[in-house]
Amino acid sequence: MSDKKLQIKDFEKNNYFATQELVDVVNAALFLDKPLLIEGPAGTGKTYLAKSLSNMLSKELIRLQCHEGIDEDKAIYEWDYKKQLLSIQNDKNEKDLFTDEYLIERPILKSLKTSDSLFLVDEIDRSDEEFEALLLEVLAEKQVTIPELGTVAGEGNNFTILTSNATRDLSEALRRRCIYFFLDYPSIDIETKVILSNVENISEEKAKKYSLFSSFIRKLNLNKPPSLIETVEWVKYNHENNHGELDSNIGILIKDIDDQKLYKEKLKENNDFKNGSVT
Repeated sequence: MSDKKLQIKDFEKNNYFATQELVDVVNAALFLDKPLLIEGPAGTGKTYLAKSLSNMLSKELIRLQCHEGIDEDKAIYEWDYKKQLLSIQNDKNEKDLFTDEYLIERPILKSLKTSDSLFLVDEIDRSDEEFEALLLEVLAEKQVTIPELGTVAGEGNNFTILTSNATRDLSEALRRRCIYFFLDYPSIDIETKVILSNVENISEEKAKKYSLFSSFIRKLNLNKPPSLIETVEWVKYNHENNHGELDSNIGILIKDIDDQKLYKEKLKENNDFKNGSVT
């Protein structure tokens, strides 16, 4: 259980602009000492949330990037077979080859053996249900079992965050072990704050216009809605290079040809942006 109760100002000091609802959920996960599952569309700041929290809580960030086919060799541990073989060849006496000396720690094991860590399981939805099963012991008991060594328990004061882009349903067993929050695209007010924080010498009025435009785009049912980072990059480039037209460098923001065609059609129908300028 954590004694530290975070506030919105703590997030803003780390350049992360959160709602009170998100702050409350993070505090609940810390208080209850349970993993936090953050689900939502790609590009909404889930990974950046974990990185920001590691700074706020002064915890070492240990990241496990999930992918199709990931298994315990890549996630938990594996034995250094080459080192074991060399040891056998160089030492005529019998030697225990299954000790920490020959153990390669992967992110899960490393997070358990590191006190005061924040363990990020990134994009858990890219793995399969078999891998989820491997995580259950870690999430519920903060320990893993290595057949040759026995049970390795966590050092304590560790915090786990899982992120998912919701590309598939996660198991009920995994969800039950977590505190849950759905992180959607930011509100206009929050995106305005993000733009103001990341784009030099931009006025609040202009930043809000860009935020309103981003909100308009994300409601067009695009194949690939622009992420928060892509919006900031687009605004930064256009603002610093004095490009005021909405069509300027749209490839930074919308990266699908069908999406660009749809955007241009809908732009003509929109009274707020039909003049094609944010200035």
